[in-house]
Amino acid sequence: MDHQDFAMGSWLIVLAYLTSVVGCALGLACTLQARSTDSPRARLTWLVLAAVSIGGVGIWVMHFIAMLGFATPGLPVRYDVLRTALSAVLSVVAVFCGLLVFGVRNRFAWKRLLLGGLLTGLAVNVMHYTGMWAVQVKGTIGYDPALVALSVVIAVVAATAALWFTVGLDKLLPRLAAGLVMGAAVTGMHYTGMAAVRLHLDPAAPDPSGTEVFSFLFPVFVLAALAMAVPICAVLMATSSSEAPRHTTVVS
Repeated sequence: MDHQDFAMGSWLIVLAYLTSVVGCALGLACTLQARSTDSPRARLTWLVLAAVSIGGVGIWVMHFIAMLGFATPGLPVRYDVLRTALSAVLSVVAVFCGLLVFGVRNRFAWKRLLLGGLLTGLAVNVMHYTGMWAVQVKGTIGYDPALVALSVVIAVVAATAALWFTVGLDKLLPRLAAGLVMGAAVTGMHYTGMAAVRLHLDPAAPDPSGTEVFSFLFPVFVLAALAMAVPICAVLMATSSSEAPRHTTVVS
């Protein structure tokens, strides 16, 4: 075995999945708000919040948590900070593009759903493989093409299904199902992508440059908390305002 994906235990899978579910469910709730508003500016704002929730927390933070279990026994693993940051930016931007296609209008259309699902699913892959580009080991990292292709299919199909669920997000069950499906897409794609990894380690090679994953663990969780706080407040305020009773003035 040249590497481990569960060096810290299998409980990390559960934590990574739940993190993805929370980020994706919140982001899809923001997408619902975007589809239900008539203001182009408000719609764009909701889609930005959705992209931050899904791309920043549901995808990138999930990937970061899962990578805590990645190890090459007896050999160091380091991360290029700039490439890691780039993967976060690409994730948010790519998700925004997918949601922009799907949520730009409140009227449902299959072609927008399919294109939005394709772009959102590809965003998951873009983040993962850019994040893996940041991984530095004593040797080289390659991939099994068949498993890479499977990871793309998993992400695209499940992301499309999750977006389809948002059409009925005014009810609790579709809302919960959407988050569970999207979280499954992200987590399933991640571990399929990790199964595709083919390491060629060289113990005689110089130690890799970069930073240990635990060095920026705290900043990541602080950023994740901030990234979740704004959409949560926005969704709660929008929900409370929509449920507020409207008073009708009768003119005699």
